[in-house]
Amino acid sequence: MTAMDTAADDTVGDASAGAREQRLSDGRRDRSWRTWPPALPPAARPYLAPLALYGVTKLVGLAVFASLLEYAGDYKGKNPRFGGGAHWWDVLATWDGWWYLQVAEHGYSPSLVRLDSDGLFTVQQNSVAFFPLYPALIRMVSESTGLGLYGSGILVSVVSSFVAAAGVFAVVRLVAGARAGTIAAGLWAVAPGAGVEWAVYSESLFVAIAAWACYAVMTGRWVTAGLLAFTAGLNRPTSAVLIGAVGLAALVTLARPATRREHGVRGPVYAMIVAPLGLLSYIAWVGYRTGEATAYFTLQREGWAHFFDYGAYTLDVLRNLAVGKGDYHFAFSTPDLLSLQLVLALPFLIALMLRKRAPLVLVAYTLATIITVLGTQQMFGNTMRYLLPAFPLLLAPAAALGRLRLPSLVVFFSTAALASGWYAHYVIFELGVP
Repeated sequence: MTAMDTAADDTVGDASAGAREQRLSDGRRDRSWRTWPPALPPAARPYLAPLALYGVTKLVGLAVFASLLEYAGDYKGKNPRFGGGAHWWDVLATWDGWWYLQVAEHGYSPSLVRLDSDGLFTVQQNSVAFFPLYPALIRMVSESTGLGLYGSGILVSVVSSFVAAAGVFAVVRLVAGARAGTIAAGLWAVAPGAGVEWAVYSESLFVAIAAWACYAVMTGRWVTAGLLAFTAGLNRPTSAVLIGAVGLAALVTLARPATRREHGVRGPVYAMIVAPLGLLSYIAWVGYRTGEATAYFTLQREGWAHFFDYGAYTLDVLRNLAVGKGDYHFAFSTPDLLSLQLVLALPFLIALMLRKRAPLVLVAYTLATIITVLGTQQMFGNTMRYLLPAFPLLLAPAAALGRLRLPSLVVFFSTAALASGWYAHYVIFELGVP
């Protein structure tokens, strides 16, 4: 074979290889167009079912809520701050939502203004009672997208609710499996008080942070857990229960030689130190700006009549409801009766959660949440909403429902979604004060 023949063969070979590469490239382009939108990453695929269940269930409940509002029409005659508005969706930004939008628009003007009153409220209400993370996100989304503050508030809540549902799924999946996790995400959508998940309220954001903080603890990601607990401290005062649960789990991890060797020391210590700083910083800032170190607690007690009374108010409400009376502060018959049923179910739900051998962080977080809610004077009808963050209570019911076949689950969630438009939405916003 001559050199010329060899060169010719090489040329033919290069051309053939080039043609093959071109065909492969064209095939990849064809497949990319045929599979548009791109397939989900493998790690994200397990979350598709729980998020779809959560979203569909919430949409059905919201549609029922809107229908009830339009049928009754009462919201049209109410003050836009207190459950009213020109359109049904305006109701979703009333009560606490009004305060959050005020903070997002105007910021804070911390002060303690004493009222000439000997009644329940002796201090003028002030926006610093509402923590800054949620309104700050509203303002940031509004300025970056051009949406109004209302639309931004709803957007932040809805996106946060899906992140929260994903967190509920992730936590329950670790304990009881993926099927139970999917059902738990659906149950959180129809839980009593779930109407605020897609409203201008901070519950969805808080549960998103809390669920993933618990997941981080359960998977040994201590730096993440500490940072999430820190962030939660900028969102709600009830973040104290999450901070305590993370700190307790870290302390127990350090106290046991086996887990200390597995997790090390620096991670748990970091979580314990960082977790409370967000909450403490905001409360200290309020005290500094008002000139009174305990200003935040004074405002809660004398401006909103919210304070820890070791369960005296809850006991008074239970006694009154047992004999059919309403001789207590903030009496709203329908929300109070629904909250009463939830309170009566708590011992059973707690026992089932413990029987499932839930991790320490979940048990501590849930029990601390329940003690805080029942031990505080506040509107009893809102117990449904205040217990919404106690998502580990869904662990055992989700595992039990997971044994049902698909047709039975479809019937259950269809019925619950329809009913939630009344008990989880309308009751809170129109028959009580959310």
